[in-house]
Amino acid sequence: MRLAPAFLATTFLAATAALAAVSDVHAETPADFLHAYEAAARQGNPGFPGFSVQRGEVFFKTTHGREWSCASCHTPNPTAGGKHAKTDKPIAPLAPAANAERFTRPDKVEKWFRRNCNDVLGRECTPLEKGDILTYLNSLQK
Repeated sequence: MRLAPAFLATTFLAATAALAAVSDVHAETPADFLHAYEAAARQGNPGFPGFSVQRGEVFFKTTHGREWSCASCHTPNPTAGGKHAKTDKPIAPLAPAANAERFTRPDKVEKWFRRNCNDVLGRECTPLEKGDILTYLNSLQK
C-alpha cells in the first residue's frame, strides 16, 4: 500500500504538532505518547479506528520492503534485550514492562522512531503506526 504524499505530509504535520504539545508537558509515560499519537491520527483521519495490538505486533515483526524489521534488532520478544543487526551494539529491552525508561522522553522517542522507521520503512512512521507499535509494546509483560 502506497500512501499519497499529501496524506503523509498532513499526518506528519499533525504528529509534529501533537508531539510538540507532549514535549511542552514533558511526557513521562508511554500513555502520554499514545494520547499524542491518537490526537495526530484523528486529525489525519476523522474515522480513526483506534490503535491495535495485533497491527502493532505484525508491523514490529514484519519487513516492509527493506532488509530489516523492528525485530531484527529488538528481537521478536521486545521484553528481552537485543543487538543492532549491523553493529552488534547491545540494545536494552524495548517493552516498557521490561525497561521503565522506555517511552519517557520525547526527544529520545522521536529520535529513535525517526531513525528506526527510516531503516525499516525508508520513511517516517505515521502516528497510526507509532501508536500501534506502542500499543503492542505496552501489551507485553515481563
